[in-house]
Amino acid sequence: MGQSQMISISRDQFPLQSAFTISRGSRSQADVLTVTITRHGLSGRGECVPYARYHETSESVESQIRNVPEDASRDRLHEFLPPGAARNALDCAFWDLEAKATGHPVWKLAGLQPPVPAVTAYTISLGPPDQMRREATKNAHRPLLKVKLGTSSDLQKLEAVREGAPKSILVVDANEGWSPELYLDLIAHMVRLDIKLIEQPFAVSADDYLRTLSRPIPVCADESCHDRSTLDTLTGKYDFINIKLDKTGGLTEALSLFRAAREADFGIMVGSMLSSSLAIAPAVLLAQDADYVDLDGPMLLAKDRRTPLIYDDLGVHPASITLWG
Repeated sequence: MGQSQMISISRDQFPLQSAFTISRGSRSQADVLTVTITRHGLSGRGECVPYARYHETSESVESQIRNVPEDASRDRLHEFLPPGAARNALDCAFWDLEAKATGHPVWKLAGLQPPVPAVTAYTISLGPPDQMRREATKNAHRPLLKVKLGTSSDLQKLEAVREGAPKSILVVDANEGWSPELYLDLIAHMVRLDIKLIEQPFAVSADDYLRTLSRPIPVCADESCHDRSTLDTLTGKYDFINIKLDKTGGLTEALSLFRAAREADFGIMVGSMLSSSLAIAPAVLLAQDADYVDLDGPMLLAKDRRTPLIYDDLGVHPASITLWG
């Protein structure tokens, strides 16, 4: 690019308020990589979450980032990196840098409307039914709850959550934890309990079952959906997709996937990995026109970035320029 540019990386940990459990295991902290791109005295930042489910580690993602030429640009990242965490951190850092260099916010640079607060789901972590009931009761004032499932005792857990939060909209996420038989055992009960969306019930390798099973409740692809190249494989199996920047490889591809998914008549959830406000900030822009928003990660942290996102009754607010964009 003919410009002096430096890319630096740090590993950061953000402790959680309590253990966060899904069908694949538990975590007590969010482990992230922070990328800073500096050019002509200005710096842009991005954050990513290396995810073992996608064969990523902090070491492998950091190595990917370090192997990108220092004169790379946002529009050339796809030449050096596949979709995933490494490209996400760099892509979002380039957007932030461009905003600082031009004096225009990212939403304007991307041709979007001015962002407003977005109502987000709050996640009820997987646990014993009594524990999940208590968490649901504590958060029953929230309009939208996302319930982590993926076990043989999920009906008791769902009943407990619905008892605790009788008025909240409920969506469930099995994180690939169900068999078709378990799905069939649960589906009538989920209709009765007024579940609005089912996220990734089966393993990616087994989701062809969805072509033959009744879907009285819409089903959303998460682990099965990454970037636009995966979209065609979802038709006939899923009704919604969950767009996460750590899967798409950043905001640039996420915006393109969003448009392509709408053209293909998919409903859209915008989600994220367990991360800090820096990773969520770009996703808030993407969430403006989504059907469901699941960006509660910073709400689960005991400690966040210095200028964190604001969460209140209106939802998650767009980032301040001191944080990102």
